[in-house]
Amino acid sequence: MEKSPGKKKIAVLISGRGSNLKSLIKYSNQKKSLFKIVLVISNNLNAKGLMIANKSKIKNHYIKYSNQKNFENLVLKLIKKYKIDMICLAGFMKILSKKFIKKFSKPILNIHPSLLPKYKGLNTHGRAIKNREKYSGATVHIVNEKLDAGKIIFQEKVKILKKDTEKTLEKKVLKVEHKIYPRAIIKLLFNY
Repeated sequence: MEKSPGKKKIAVLISGRGSNLKSLIKYSNQKKSLFKIVLVISNNLNAKGLMIANKSKIKNHYIKYSNQKNFENLVLKLIKKYKIDMICLAGFMKILSKKFIKKFSKPILNIHPSLLPKYKGLNTHGRAIKNREKYSGATVHIVNEKLDAGKIIFQEKVKILKKDTEKTLEKKVLKVEHKIYPRAIIKLLFNY
């Protein structure tokens, strides 16, 4: 009898608090989950996400980002060592090079707090409110060499209320992020 292929292995790259990481770990620990987070890498030694990974007994590494080439080479070594099937960026505040994307050659996903192609980059909530948008939301997309410009895998919107501030909008969008990221991973893992 042939053994079932098992869960797909995911590496998560982070720079900060790790709220999406926490949500992905929680999802991946469910019996029915089709993926497992086996590696967390951060370019920030003080990223709270590293503590979350530690608590969850997930291998994690801090790699100093002194230059892109060295950083990416070290990441690629770890990814090879752990036989990673997909990389997920979760609040990772660096742009990956075209070379890195090509060398990895498997899916790299990112989650972005706006309805792309609107509001690429930073300060998405402030810009959406300032422009009196009716909706904002979150987008999971494939990473390519252009900032927040890869193929969209999943998107969900939230209504912006008159009373919303950047903080309240961020909270609403984060809830959506936590919901759609696992779905997008599964959708991509099995259609790539």
